[in-house]
Amino acid sequence: MQSPLKGKILVATTSLLDPNFARTLILIVQHDENGAMGLVLNRPLETTVGQAWEQVSAVPYPNDEALFQGGPCEGPLLVVHAEEQGSQLEIASGLYLSSDADAVKTLVSEEVTPLKFFVGYSGWSAMQLEAELAEGAWAIADISAADILHTPEDLWERITRSLAHAHSVRPAVDPRFIPTDPSMN
Repeated sequence: MQSPLKGKILVATTSLLDPNFARTLILIVQHDENGAMGLVLNRPLETTVGQAWEQVSAVPYPNDEALFQGGPCEGPLLVVHAEEQGSQLEIASGLYLSSDADAVKTLVSEEVTPLKFFVGYSGWSAMQLEAELAEGAWAIADISAADILHTPEDLWERITRSLAHAHSVRPAVDPRFIPTDPSMN
């Protein structure tokens, strides 16, 4: 098996047309022989964190930042942050994941920042991700914790161009001109 990808970023290649994952960056939070789990970093929802918070707590949390769609699989509210205490999982050095309701409420009440909130996640069964990598659906990249916690809107385009340049390959199509809806191709 390929070495674990935990803490790495999957970059959807231009050949990946699945609308759940086209033009996405996915932070791999867990990867082992049983499969992988990740969070889409660049799919903000129209729902704010504050609006979502009303569903999990009676104590208001005035946060107008976007809630992110972590993937098509349903799951609890997930938070990526830089605070080790109260985390359930270390993703990479200095980057943690919390999903336990009490731990998330503690992060909020202690005003830990930055926090990036996700609903849903992306999941792969054993060897499924490896097969997708072999097919060329994904490229692998490293990005800073700052870009993970505050993902710039154009980060997929920048990374795609950077990877193409690093491999001395021009993308068949400039990523800026690829429609967000792959069916429009």
